Amino acid sequence: MSRKVTDLKPWECLMKRIMWKQLGDIHDKKILDFGSGTGVTANYLAEHNDVTAIEPDEESVRERWSDNQYTQITGSTDELRKLADETFDMIICHNVLEYAEDRADIVKEFARILKPDGRISIVKHNRAGRVMQMVVLLNDFEHAHSLLNGSDGMSAKYGAIHYYEDSDIEKWCPELTITKTLGIRTFWDMQQNQEIQEDADWQDKMVEIEMRVSDMDGYKDIAFLHHLMIKKR
Repeated sequence: MSRKVTDLKPWECLMKRIMWKQLGDIHDKKILDFGSGTGVTANYLAEHNDVTAIEPDEESVRERWSDNQYTQITGSTDELRKLADETFDMIICHNVLEYAEDRADIVKEFARILKPDGRISIVKHNRAGRVMQMVVLLNDFEHAHSLLNGSDGMSAKYGAIHYYEDSDIEKWCPELTITKTLGIRTFWDMQQNQEIQEDADWQDKMVEIEMRVSDMDGYKDIAFLHHLMIKKR
């Protein structure tokens, strides 16, 4: 049975819808989704593109979305090294590098396998947004202070969240440059009414206003996630 993004939990549905809108319409491109999870984005992009997905978690691969045909590889950085130079028009890496010990090596591999006119989409945790969530939503002042002091966070599923700055991408690989930084999840985490988050009309309105402020200074500074658009220099 075909699955839809609206089948996901509200937080994940909203995140995917916003990320995809920020990516824009993509057709006839060769795309790599690194750290593809259950393949929701790979499956979405595979409708109009040639997609290769790499994911280390075997359970996620077994449960992956596959309504559209794409190549699924089970593995991690070693699989990147097997790919030919300048292979991909676009590389997707969403909420992955925070959990990787070899993230500098991963980013360098991205630069190697990206075509000269290609682009990279990286979605990452934003420390300021996490502090905002801890204080306003969860009343966890201890964790907020810890994050402000430079400590890592923690994910129930993936373990330690190793925060890094947007600019670290360019430090790890000077061949790359960040062309745009967009915010994701500026507002909706603050809405504690769980029932309203299930409402389709509410979700549409939230996506609309999130998109409106995603490229506005101030708002994107405190967004829970940053979406980096990257090209080769």
